[in-house]
Amino acid sequence: MNLERPDPDDLLARVERDQIRACRGRLKIFFGAAAGVGKTYSMLLAAKEKRAENIDIIVGLVETHGRKETAALLEGLEVLPSRQIDYRGTVLHEFDLDAALKRKPSIIIVDELAHSNAQGCRHPKRWQDIEELLEAGIDVYTALNVQHLESLNDDIGQISGIRVWETVPDTVFEQADEVELVDLPPDELLGRLKDGKVYVPQQAQEAAKNFFRKGNLIALREMALRQTASRVDAQMLDYRENHFIRDVWQVSERILVCIGPNTLAERLVRAGKRFATSLRAEWIVVYVETPELQRLPAEKRDGVLRILRLAEQLGAETATLSAPEMSTAIIKYSNERNVTKIVMGKPTRRGWKRLFLGSVVDVLISDAHNINLYLLGSPRPDKNGNGDKPELLYRKNPLPGLGKKRLAQQKSIQGYVWAMLVTIASTVLAYLMFGKFALANLSMVFLLGVVFIATRYGRGPSIFASFLGVAIFDFLFVPPYFSFSVSDSQYLVTLLAMLTVAVLVSSLMANVRSQAKVAGHRERRAIVLYAMSKELTASQSEDEIVCTAVHHFYTEFGSRNVILFPDANGRIVYPTGNDMPESLHGADLSVAQWVMDHNEIAGQGTHTLPGAEALYFPLSNKETMLGVLVLLPVNLRRVFLPEQQKLLETLLGQIAQAIIRVRLTEQARKTQVAMEAERLRNSLLSSISHDLRTPLATIVGSASTLVEDDNSLKPEDKLELNRAIYEEAQRMSSLVNNILDMARLDAGTVEPNKQWYPLDEIIGVVLNRLQKRLKGRRMTVKLPPGILMVYVDAVMIEQVLINLLENALRYTPDNSPLEVTAKASADSVEISVADQGQGLPEGGENKLFEKFYRVRNEAAQSGVGLGLAICKAIIEVHGGSIHAQNRPEGGAVFSFMIPLGHAPPVVCQEEPCGMVG
Repeated sequence: MNLERPDPDDLLARVERDQIRACRGRLKIFFGAAAGVGKTYSMLLAAKEKRAENIDIIVGLVETHGRKETAALLEGLEVLPSRQIDYRGTVLHEFDLDAALKRKPSIIIVDELAHSNAQGCRHPKRWQDIEELLEAGIDVYTALNVQHLESLNDDIGQISGIRVWETVPDTVFEQADEVELVDLPPDELLGRLKDGKVYVPQQAQEAAKNFFRKGNLIALREMALRQTASRVDAQMLDYRENHFIRDVWQVSERILVCIGPNTLAERLVRAGKRFATSLRAEWIVVYVETPELQRLPAEKRDGVLRILRLAEQLGAETATLSAPEMSTAIIKYSNERNVTKIVMGKPTRRGWKRLFLGSVVDVLISDAHNINLYLLGSPRPDKNGNGDKPELLYRKNPLPGLGKKRLAQQKSIQGYVWAMLVTIASTVLAYLMFGKFALANLSMVFLLGVVFIATRYGRGPSIFASFLGVAIFDFLFVPPYFSFSVSDSQYLVTLLAMLTVAVLVSSLMANVRSQAKVAGHRERRAIVLYAMSKELTASQSEDEIVCTAVHHFYTEFGSRNVILFPDANGRIVYPTGNDMPESLHGADLSVAQWVMDHNEIAGQGTHTLPGAEALYFPLSNKETMLGVLVLLPVNLRRVFLPEQQKLLETLLGQIAQAIIRVRLTEQARKTQVAMEAERLRNSLLSSISHDLRTPLATIVGSASTLVEDDNSLKPEDKLELNRAIYEEAQRMSSLVNNILDMARLDAGTVEPNKQWYPLDEIIGVVLNRLQKRLKGRRMTVKLPPGILMVYVDAVMIEQVLINLLENALRYTPDNSPLEVTAKASADSVEISVADQGQGLPEGGENKLFEKFYRVRNEAAQSGVGLGLAICKAIIEVHGGSIHAQNRPEGGAVFSFMIPLGHAPPVVCQEEPCGMVG
């Protein structure tokens, strides 16, 4: 295998990543240990340099915190006006995202990545604003302190004693294209704090006593340096991968400990831990499972699992690799992870075995360039020639092991019996062919039997069939017959070639069978992951996610299970309802709570609370603990096998992501509903407070005049006051009715009483009701010839026409003409109300039908802004649509379409309608 050849899948993935990056802006983070180290100052200096290069860079938002030297750097830079938001009587200055997207510079500076936006902004967090800028192809400069990283939040809170509430997901920091560390020694930072260059004097004194203690600053500085170093290491690995560099770079120590299914594995892990601690290096424990190792008995594989769990408890990263050759897998993995040192045991093969069969150590010494190899010696054997006792490593429960061994022995015996039977059948077939075909063709019959045995029963029985077949072939078909002696030397070559080919074929077929088995397991795991991912994507609630997860865990691991979630107080509780399996009603909530609090696995088969009946797995993402999976395993090996454990971790990760997605969707929906409700409430109060105050003032004034009358009022004055009271009361009644109608329509409780009505009759009723208000107007009605029947709720359609005409009366000059037009088609009717006023504001045609929306017009009378919204709701109840547009000759036209549904009844034709004056 050529290790220098790039993987085509990796190349394709890299091309896709490059295409995404080409369309996306670049994010540069100025990273520091604490406030005052000079992040904003450095960011503005970098902006000055870009500006000097004639690059279009602007300042979206910068927090100077009153620092004069920082504010001075803003001179000469274009500063985007901030967005002012009124929040509880205080004006807040926030980043104007829409203005930045409209301006679309090459680079924009947006300070304080972890900032929480005020209510009313598009996104709750500023890093989400920056994400939208990056998606729009705009490069962003921003600043961040180490205490705002989500993963470090608890550790920093424990060190400083202060909880930081504004945090940024680690993925934002990890996906940044560039991170520039702005470092300042703690003594210098404290000096700047004392001089008032960080906070004002009163705040500086308080900060020096709390967060800005020297010990805190030293710890924060170390965390910032480590985060930056980790970031640089990740960049180096990406560079090596992108440029297909396979040689190891000795830039930082990384130790790889290779273990196998032997008694030396535990000693290797402990030695690797000591080695990594002395070098302060990362260390990885790897187990390479070759086809030969896949045939190990269950107790030995359980021993490997125990060693891998021990390594994880000691702080190692563990990995299980599947490959036909152990040395090739180790070299490839070492190059991918930039391993500098490999720790493994001394070769066990000695003498001629090592000379002819080779050794993994010899291959690594020859091919692992720039990697230091450390060998751990095995313990001195005792007088009986025994070293460590394998039973101590592998047999935790000997009785099940004996049962499995007996089953394995029975299966092995069955394989050898079948090898004999197949060889006998091959002999019979060859005997029937003897004399008619050459000996070479007869040998193929025996090879065919060997292939069959190898594919069904593995290497041992197939090799036995090879030797048995060669012996029978020599005894029956090679002269002299019925003897194992050979008369012609060429037959010796034939027999030797036949034996060699048979053994090689048996070995190859056994390997193919083993690899096919592994591929089958991998395919099954891929199918499980795909099926679960597909169902989780379609899930719309947490209950659906839990049901999907429980089903797949039971199918894959054969174990009853349940997912427990915490209550509002963070305490794990049993799920409500009858969905929980009866066997898990006894799940120990105290164990589940421990797992929830520590984010670690516990229960049966682990080193934490192993006496528990079930297994408890934490369900979490990088930022949040979500719950606990309780698994009652029928067979622990189905859970703790390396491949099964990886599958379990992947499934848990998918479930956590799905739950987070559903919760964020629900949160966004509630936020949207709350914002809409608040907007409607404010609009309603604003409209009602004005539109009720005016008629109430008229009613109160007129009524008080009538009450206080001392017979000085003339009868016509009293009549005028009574008329004013009546008209304003009618106006208030109309307002209240509009609000109630809108509420009923929104609630969906209104069902139209549809019947066939002549359209001219509906229009006539509307014009009769508005006769007084239409006085002085020229009203034109244009209808198709004949009687046009419409299938509608007449009362509702009358209300639509009344609202449209009143809207036209309100927003058009007195004495200007109005026009009602109807057009019929085979399946619908379109009715229009047109005027000759000032027309509609540009771009506001769709907003007209929103609740409480009103066009500002000095000539317009008061209104609450519900008339057109009611029209839209009524037309939609009828299955139609409504829209508005400006007329080319001036004015506006409102049109709505109503479907007919089915053919109207036949009505005798009358004279067509014409002009109504």
